[in-house]
Amino acid sequence: MSAHVDRQTVILEDVKRDAQVKAYLYQANENLKALGYTEHGFRHAGLVAQIAHNILLHLGHSSRQAELAAIAAYLHDIGNVIHRDNHALSGAQIAHDILSRLGMSFDEIALIINAIGNHEEERGSTTNAISAAVVLADKADVHRSRVQERDPTRFDIHDRVNFAVQHSFVRVSDDRQTIALELEIDRPSPRSWSTSRFSSRACSCAVARPARWGAPSG
Repeated sequence: MSAHVDRQTVILEDVKRDAQVKAYLYQANENLKALGYTEHGFRHAGLVAQIAHNILLHLGHSSRQAELAAIAAYLHDIGNVIHRDNHALSGAQIAHDILSRLGMSFDEIALIINAIGNHEEERGSTTNAISAAVVLADKADVHRSRVQERDPTRFDIHDRVNFAVQHSFVRVSDDRQTIALELEIDRPSPRSWSTSRFSSRACSCAVARPARWGAPSG
């Protein structure tokens, strides 16, 4: 017989402190580092969580909606502990098990695993504010500190784009109609580097219009 778990309000700090989350995120990044990928560990998880949280707050969503977006963003790459392929789907299952153990309500878990399971551009679809915020925040983390390859001659397109960026910032317009990614680079870069990295995600986030997200008016 399984132990009874009282449903409770789970916050991002609860997730960050969890031993399983710590172990899985650490190993997920070690796996990707060995394969030559950019950083997908605690730094990336924390920053994407912060950006997703801020996007929803600036669009007028509730603090709890923003918190759920932050939790989804923090866990979105945890599936890389298993394999890079289909890591969104495996990550959603891992997140489900962790959040259930922590006592999160099932309706909130449903929103989070939907966001995690749909954050990949190859097969994901954004259907609500939380999932769209995670996608935007994920792709907004572009910075040279993400590059884990130390030999510049071995940089791939993701390394080159990230290494060129000194500062990035996501800005939500005052009228809540535009979400812009501002990049400061220290070297010229072919337009194709940036468009190939961001265009597919921009298209998948056409749902980013606040009216489509159900953001409060005013």
